[in-house]
Amino acid sequence: MDLPPRARAWVLGVEVAAVAAPLISTVATVGGAPPPQAIGLAALLAVLSVAHTELATGIERARRRVAQSSYFDLSSVWTFAGALLLPAPLAAAVVVVVYAHLWQRVWRPSGVPLHRHVYTTATVVLAATAAHEVVTGAGGLPSDPADVAGALGVVAAVLAYVVVNTVLIAVAIGLSRHATDARELMGRWDDNALEVATLCLGGLAAVALGGAPFLVALALPPILVLHRAVRVRHLEEAASLDGKTGLLNAATWRTRAERAVGERPGGAGVLIVDLDHFKDVNDQHGHLAGDDVLAAVAGALRSAVRGQDLVGRFGGEEFVVLVGGLPRGRAGRVELAAVGERLRSQVAGLAVPGLDGAVIDGLTASVGAACVGPGEDIERALRAADACLYAAKRGGRNQVRVAGAGAVGVPAPRAAADALRRSTSRADAVP
Repeated sequence: MDLPPRARAWVLGVEVAAVAAPLISTVATVGGAPPPQAIGLAALLAVLSVAHTELATGIERARRRVAQSSYFDLSSVWTFAGALLLPAPLAAAVVVVVYAHLWQRVWRPSGVPLHRHVYTTATVVLAATAAHEVVTGAGGLPSDPADVAGALGVVAAVLAYVVVNTVLIAVAIGLSRHATDARELMGRWDDNALEVATLCLGGLAAVALGGAPFLVALALPPILVLHRAVRVRHLEEAASLDGKTGLLNAATWRTRAERAVGERPGGAGVLIVDLDHFKDVNDQHGHLAGDDVLAAVAGALRSAVRGQDLVGRFGGEEFVVLVGGLPRGRAGRVELAAVGERLRSQVAGLAVPGLDGAVIDGLTASVGAACVGPGEDIERALRAADACLYAAKRGGRNQVRVAGAGAVGVPAPRAAADALRRSTSRADAVP
């Protein structure tokens, strides 16, 4: 488990808490052995979860391979139902069974590290325990249509499950990756909405189990439909991303950039970032190490701009960035130059481990930039930024040039926009 010390301590603490919390919950309430009916319900939930996973194994493996964001697991329909119905230790046991089977059938074949899966299981145990405590404090599941307190208890249990699980995952990500972007820490809005929807279905399954257990099988068809819908969305995402860097591919970046320039108020700026002498990295360390460098540069560029800014791979060793919210005129060019300098320095500060044991550092990048106003032509800005990039190359590399700043005109060499449309690397680029 290659984690920073603070992240390692946090992970171990959460895993210890996951073992202790269900036992403490039992001691604090009734204690003693669970009744046979509860054991039967736990077994039924485990069987339903196994059936669910087996029916969706192919979908889930594919989804796990293409997912670029935080991974949300639709098996929470069963773990949440267990949290509402069962004593805390039995609910925890259901979670362990569910995730042990998921490990064998989905996560391990997808190459997920075991320590990550163990931590995920621990967070779900704690989330289920929190949900159990909330619904128990509200008096249990609703007993009749007029039981408002019971219904509100289920709603509160959904919130408790989501908050506990999300916070535990977010802290681990923040400590291990030093991430600060809310989307990376908390997941996207639609992923969280999917989790809430799955938990709501789990609440309905728990109510069905409490009155007519065999009706819970009706939860399987909608869950499988959800699997397929989510897979389609992830496949669409995969088609819009560059496989080596996880950034937007050139065609998708262009489409979204044109839309952003047309819809967002205020000015924007386009920056083209080109790695200097990248061929030397491939020649000295191999193309696989070169791919690692491209991925590291992509991460550095993402971390240097805001979440709403668009970062894409232009082709080869070139990247393109759209930043919004710039003032018009000279002030906008000054701010854009500062962004370009930040991107350049981020690349210069990289040290990427090579496959041969060497550290690849000393990287530099040349940056060309141009401003674009609301409704203006993004292609014109791309041509101007491309001309500035070549001026930076001719001027000695490892520098930033901004169109209209007095140092660079806008000649028309090979058009940046044409290369963007073709989505291919430039064979005639300056090394």
